[in-house]
Amino acid sequence: MDTVTRAPSPSALLHGHDTVTLSQAMGLLAIVGDLSMGQPIDASSRAARLAWRIAKAAGADPAACLHAHMVAQLRWSGCTANAAEVAALLGDDIGARHAMLARTLGAQQASLLAGAPALADIHCEVAGDIAAMMGLPAPVEHGLRHIFEQYDGSGLPQGLRGRAVPGVVYQVTLAGDIEILSRVHGYDAAMRMIGQLGDARYPAALVELALPHARAWLDEIDDDAAPPPAPDFLPVSVPLTLVADMIELKLPWLAGYSRRVALLAQQAAQLAGLPEAQQRSLARAALLHGIGRAAVPNAVWQRAGKLRSADWEAVRLVPYWTARAGSRIDGLGPDAQLASQVYERLDGSGYFRSLDGDTLGMPQRLLAASAAFVALRSPRPWRAPHAPAAARTLLEAQVVGARLDRAAVAAVGAAAGMPAVPSPVIAAPAPRAALSAREVEVLQRISLGESNKEAARAMRISPSTVRTHVESIFRKLGCSTRAAATLRALTLGLL
Repeated sequence: MDTVTRAPSPSALLHGHDTVTLSQAMGLLAIVGDLSMGQPIDASSRAARLAWRIAKAAGADPAACLHAHMVAQLRWSGCTANAAEVAALLGDDIGARHAMLARTLGAQQASLLAGAPALADIHCEVAGDIAAMMGLPAPVEHGLRHIFEQYDGSGLPQGLRGRAVPGVVYQVTLAGDIEILSRVHGYDAAMRMIGQLGDARYPAALVELALPHARAWLDEIDDDAAPPPAPDFLPVSVPLTLVADMIELKLPWLAGYSRRVALLAQQAAQLAGLPEAQQRSLARAALLHGIGRAAVPNAVWQRAGKLRSADWEAVRLVPYWTARAGSRIDGLGPDAQLASQVYERLDGSGYFRSLDGDTLGMPQRLLAASAAFVALRSPRPWRAPHAPAAARTLLEAQVVGARLDRAAVAAVGAAAGMPAVPSPVIAAPAPRAALSAREVEVLQRISLGESNKEAARAMRISPSTVRTHVESIFRKLGCSTRAAATLRALTLGLL
């Protein structure tokens, strides 16, 4: 077979270099999940504290209590992977998910969701893969791969029943219902609803055990400290690229965007003579800058032409949510603050703070120019990517219009024309799958959201041939959905 031996790709060079602690990564993924599900930014962290208490009350040992806490934090980590499908099915992916969690989803929408079990398959596979890539304990990964299973066998993805469902799933589902339903419907109504779900969503015995303590637990969790560590081996750090990749699964055509911005900004900063610490901060900010995008429905991002005023209000809050996420996680505040300034412009026309040239330093100017250049060079559903010269011309027009900095644009342009500068790597990269050249091309196309027919047309081969390549790619990468294949390929440096 014709195989490709690939040198580390530009998107892979940051892997292992810009890392976060396990706690920081869990916090970021929890926040992205909350925003994607239409929940308050602290919903998953509150549910995690409740899940820890429920597990402890059920007699779980310290390790199992921590597993419940971690599964609750990560249970929405697969929701970006099927956002495009949810949006196509229900219109507003975020609003529909909020209604689903609040149990206010209309009958027609509920019927549509019930008829699309593949949505749960995608979510569970990606959530489980993220846990595996982070090196989390096996019970956490197993729980995430079955997070939608129910006690009566009506859940997904496998329709498991009773004791066949991991106990951590019941603990986390009950914790989530207590947190969400009491917030949406009030405490008393929520407890009645949860009581009616006993022996359906979770065992009635677990409900009877938890409900007498629920009010006190809800009063305690806001001031609660993190649970004590358990004896499991846990990773010291997690690549920040994994968080960026998870965010960008929300929009198939966005895959790898933050990686490219990070690498370009880091190279441009090096050319501009910025200290190494600022170069690293720029790369980290670029990987974080898409957090707030999770709060905006896919329909807004997919819309061609001029955005409506209501759409713009949602878009203008993207950097706000990025800054808020960083402010909630120890050690990430400065990087997230820089990330939240990616859309500011020298003339004060940017967002969300409307900063101007008097307050924007060279790091902010380089980040803005890098993100703008990579966006112009990337395909979008409504346009093809701009050629390098055309992208540079468009950036120069923003320099003339006093929106972007001339020196920053010059550095970005120079960096874009240079070969990738390798960054120091802390951990050895994972081995790459042996994909053929044709399979790599197919993977690149399907990762950007192209259908088999669209890829076949562009590659001038038959759809059945594309389907054969896709099946081979899934087999070699150990995946069963396109979202999971995209995440795995980004992690392995194949995209």
